[in-house]
Amino acid sequence: MLKTVDELRRAAVEIRKNLLELCSVQVIHIGGDLSVADIMTVLWQYQMKYNPNDVNDENRDRFVLSKGHASAVTSFCQAAIGCFSKDDVIREYATDEGRFSMHSCNLVNPYVEVSTGSLGHGFPVACGMAAALKHKGNTENRVYAVMGDGEQSEGSVWEAAMNAVRYKLGNLVAIVDFNGLEADGRIEDVTALGDIAEKYRVFGFNVLEFDGNDIAKIKEAFDSLPPADSDVPTVFICHTTKGKGVDFMENQARWHAGKITKEQYEECCKILEETL
Repeated sequence: MLKTVDELRRAAVEIRKNLLELCSVQVIHIGGDLSVADIMTVLWQYQMKYNPNDVNDENRDRFVLSKGHASAVTSFCQAAIGCFSKDDVIREYATDEGRFSMHSCNLVNPYVEVSTGSLGHGFPVACGMAAALKHKGNTENRVYAVMGDGEQSEGSVWEAAMNAVRYKLGNLVAIVDFNGLEADGRIEDVTALGDIAEKYRVFGFNVLEFDGNDIAKIKEAFDSLPPADSDVPTVFICHTTKGKGVDFMENQARWHAGKITKEQYEECCKILEETL
């Protein structure tokens, strides 16, 4: 596992380069993959307790991608810790016999805890997992659930949030990728969520709000988590940029999903290296 901010920054660049390589051969949900890439890098390569050689290890942390369309960045983060190879993801993506596609599916990929795609469904399942761990007396492991900001308009999210507080799921960490855009446009124009952090505070969550594209702040947030056996669930409100790292994609709703040319891929990789 990586330890330093500099190591994690380098790792996040490699994840973005992998995403762009895949995006040069397949249509993927590139905008949201790029916005959450820094968070996912720190989560998988620094924070989570996870043994890639034993997907059923009872002492593993659990991960639920409630934002199911960020499957590509999840797969590349899992590849980075040895679950499979980066080349496996690129070769098998969107093929009939492949383990990887536009949404994560545990019927074909054992490293996926829960099949997701319909927004608002993953987070309630994550709450159930956290409750089960607590019921079994597991005081060490956590459940991490990554959600999108558009997903916050789903009523099931708030039903689950109420139950997470009611059942004192301090082993639950919700992570909201708040890039301000969904497929239909700006969040404030579509659903007008308002102060999402304050909403979670009112529900009773421990709320940490920060720049979700700042590796140092992400690492600091994970380091500041209360013990897994505490009684209050935590939510990270991560302010991010859709398409982060690729100038012509940043803050553009049209890049919710898409494909780039080989020339664009090479130029983007060059810019990422220069930025690092």
